[in-house]
Amino acid sequence: MVGSPKVFKSRTQQFALRVIRLIERMPKGVSGEIIGKQLLRSATSVGANYRAACRARSLSEFCSKMGIVEEEADESIYWMELLIESELVRKELLSALLQEANEILAMVVASIRTARGQKQRRDS
Repeated sequence: MVGSPKVFKSRTQQFALRVIRLIERMPKGVSGEIIGKQLLRSATSVGANYRAACRARSLSEFCSKMGIVEEEADESIYWMELLIESELVRKELLSALLQEANEILAMVVASIRTARGQKQRRDS
């Protein structure tokens, strides 16, 4: 479960800022630039879509928006794995950021499950 929305908003924003700093320090080259832009887009989208989920007008809307957060967090993990496997970035430089992305993803999935359970109980 995500816990406090204020804390999770801050955590997702810090995740995005860490990715921004990573992208700024990445080596230049076509592959790195393309993957970097994809990672930048997905990582910044995590926090932006979480903020939108916090403004949801219903549990259904919340679950839908959190589904987008889940997809973007998972996509961010994919791009970081590609950076490591392509040897564009050393694994040691990405391990903490990758761990944070996996933790964010796990919390989002747990929140979606909890919300769906609440919705099912309410709809019954």
